[in-house]
Order: sequence, then C-alpha cells, then structure tokens
Amino acid sequence: MTIVKLTAEDGTDVEFEVGEFPAASGAMKDIYFSPDKSYVVAFFKKKPDWQGQERLKNIVGSYREKIFKGPEGEYWKKLFCWPTKIVHWNERMGIVCPAYDSTFYFSSGRFKGKEKEGKWFTSAKLFNRFIVPDNQGGTFFHRIRMCIELARAVRRLHAAGLSHSDLSYKNVLIDPVAGRATVIDIDGLVVPGKFPPDVIGTPDFFAPEVKATENDGDKRILPSKSTDLHALAVLIYMYLLNRHPLRGGKVWDLDPQKDEALAMGEKALFIEHPTDKRNRPNPAQFEQLELPQCDVTKRPYTICGPYLSKLFEQAFIDGLHNPKKRPTAQEWEDALIKTVDLMVPCRNPDCTEHWTVFDNTTKPHCQFCGAPYKEVLPVLDFYYSPLANGQYQKENVRLMVYNKQNIFRWHADTKVVPNEKISDENKLPVADFQIVNGRWRLINRRLEQMYEILPDKKRRKIDPGTSIELREGLIVLLSDTPSGRVIHVKLSNN
Repeated sequence: MTIVKLTAEDGTDVEFEVGEFPAASGAMKDIYFSPDKSYVVAFFKKKPDWQGQERLKNIVGSYREKIFKGPEGEYWKKLFCWPTKIVHWNERMGIVCPAYDSTFYFSSGRFKGKEKEGKWFTSAKLFNRFIVPDNQGGTFFHRIRMCIELARAVRRLHAAGLSHSDLSYKNVLIDPVAGRATVIDIDGLVVPGKFPPDVIGTPDFFAPEVKATENDGDKRILPSKSTDLHALAVLIYMYLLNRHPLRGGKVWDLDPQKDEALAMGEKALFIEHPTDKRNRPNPAQFEQLELPQCDVTKRPYTICGPYLSKLFEQAFIDGLHNPKKRPTAQEWEDALIKTVDLMVPCRNPDCTEHWTVFDNTTKPHCQFCGAPYKEVLPVLDFYYSPLANGQYQKENVRLMVYNKQNIFRWHADTKVVPNEKISDENKLPVADFQIVNGRWRLINRRLEQMYEILPDKKRRKIDPGTSIELREGLIVLLSDTPSGRVIHVKLSNN
C-alpha cells in the first residue's frame, strides 16, 4: 500500500492510500481512503467538462459555505456527505468527501461491513429475507424518524436553491435501527438556470413527466425540485411500507420496455388509488417473502396515520401528473413529526414493527399485528390561540400517551419547533406521563406556568415536581404565554 500526498485546489494537504485496486469503484468514480479512514478521495473515471468542473467548484465552495457556515452547520453535516475539496492526480480530477458514519454500515449479520443502501429496506422480499433475520430493520418508530431526517435534508437543499436530481435509495444511506439518514452523491447537484443535471435519475424514482419525455430531445423535462419531491414521496412510501407506489398489477403493453415507459411515465397510477383500481396488486401473485407488505388490503397506506395518508394521496393522486401539487419537503417533515406523536408501542413482543399509529377508534389495536390495547389509552387534543388573545381553538395536533412518554417544549409552545434550530435547552423534556397505582398521571418537571382549567374557568396551579391524574375531559394549560398550548384529555379503551 502506497500513501499518495497531494495539495488540493484550496491549498490544503490531502493523503490517500493506493493499492493494486481502488478501495471501491462505481460507474463514475474510483474511491480511495485516507490513512486514518476519516475521509475518502473519489476520482472521476471521465474528467468532467468545463461546466461540470465549474459545478464542482461551486459545490465545494459557495454552496457548501451557504449550508455549513451558518449556526446550524454542524447539524447539517450529519444529513449530508458533502464534498469538501477538489484534487488532481495523474491527469484525473477528484473530490474529497467525509467518510460515512459507522452507523451506515451493517455491524453484524451476513452483510457486516457493507453500506446500508436503501434497496435492502425498500423491497419486501429483500427486507424479509435478509434484514429481518439479522435484526437490522429497526422499528416503525425509528423508520419514521429516519424519514424525518431525509425530508429535512431535502428541505435544506431546496431552501438553498438546489436540487439533487438523482434522489434514490442508491444516493441515500439509512440506518433504521438508529433512525438516521444521510444524502450522498452531492457532486451532481442541479442549480436551475446555471448547472443542468448530469443524469435524469434512477428507475423507480423518475418523476412521470421525466420518464414520459425522456426521448423528446430538447423538449424533455429534466430533473428539478419538483422531481426531487416525487422521489422523496416514493422513498418515504417504500421505507415505511416496503413496496413501490406505482408498480402494481396493470400491464400497459406486452412489450416490456414500452410497459415500463408507460407504467413509470404517461400512465403512472397509484397502486392504492381509491377509485381507479386498475393497478391494484394481486396478493396471489406474490411470493411468501413479499407478504404481508405487498398485500395492500392488509397493509394499506392508511396505517401510516392521517397526516402521512393525506400526503401520500397528494403525491400519488393529485400531484402524480401535476408537479405543482406535490407536497413539499417541509410538508413531509411536519407530517412525519406529527405522526411521531400519534405512535404507541405495541404490547405484543412478537410484533415485527413494535410500534403502531393510533387508529382513532374506541377499541385501539396494533395495525400491524392486530394486538388489542386492553388498558386505557389517553389521547390529548391540542388547542392554541392563533391571535394570542386567550381565545383557543382546536389545532390539527394530537398526542397519544404511553407510559414514561415525555412532553417537550414544542408541545407546550407553538413558537418552539423541533428542527435543526432548536436549542439544547428546548430539547429537554418538560413533563412526562406515568402509570402510578394503575392510574395515568401527568407529571410536571419544568413548566413554570402549568394550570388545570376548572369547569368554572378558574385555574389551579400545577407546580414543577407535582402531578395530576388524567381523566376524561381534563383541560390543562401548558404555558401561560400568548403562544402557549392547551391540552384536552380523552380516554380510549376497550
């Protein structure tokens, strides 16, 4: 093994190990590790043209600075594997990138040491055959958290005026066990009006308008923010449900190539379309390893809860052929965060998903394994004062209660948002729920202005360190500020 030392374009030193073969090699780049494995150097097999070189200079320069030099820069480093330098070696051009976090490699099982590409977690067949036996699939709760990070990363790209152009399970590394995601292959970013895309995307993630016009020459539609949003919706659907939203039972043409072009392009149709059922999958045609995920009657998209269901319909019905109607990355992020608050742990130790989204029934059960909840389940409806005048109205926010669950500052105050800008102080729990002697109690830990609202509208202070029993109809003011929230308690049980 030989260590090569170079000077990058920014004047800093770069070292990497060279053996008989590269450490890894893809379609476009050869990969070499630094001696301490903290970064990699990726050399293009074909030198980029002048426009590609200019794109790379902007990516490691102004665009990188725009995202990482701000107050939240350290946070974004977790969500992107962003090129940091440009190097030249043996008449080849390359980029320096941070090494992937260890969480994105399989730590055990038959794939130990391999990257956690999304394909292992999006196909029911692969998931059930390889991932589940090795306990690498995580829980439904952690996959929701993983999708939050993905949506947040796409939101940040778009806010910077960029689009990925090839968002797919190949260009996103995930860890469902830890609930993590990071976007890779940043070197092909699209800047509208300045740097067009190098590729049109990856099959399964083409936006229909891109696939339908791929042979239209100068009139073809190229990747953009709107095509990113289609790919993002597909990824979230596949990560949560282990099937593709458009690959169903309908054959559009006997010619396989024409059928593929129609199914992913002009004729693209949601497999769970509520009225047009032509593309509905037939469970009898699936292998056992593909079930139950591929049976949409047993695992419909609605098991993801009301917020995500609405966005799946918006993405794959209203926005499938109308890019302007697709949900934004921010909308996905918000819906995913609100879905977290609707989740409760399953009581069945053999449940494959371990968590479920509350189904809003009087006899709640796990939507994956069917196990009933025999105990009382408190449900909290949130109210807020939109005009900060003390007049509260119901908010489209609900919290399911389970033992030892926390309430955070963002539950108590509408001005606090659980995103990259949240302070360390506001990340701390401010209250929690516990079962004490068979009864549910809300324990105030840090809220200085928590009050029970009595039937006569008077207030009773709930001091930090004290608690109150949850009962039907209980009303609690979490924060006596203009942006504070009120909770109303309902009890759901068999």
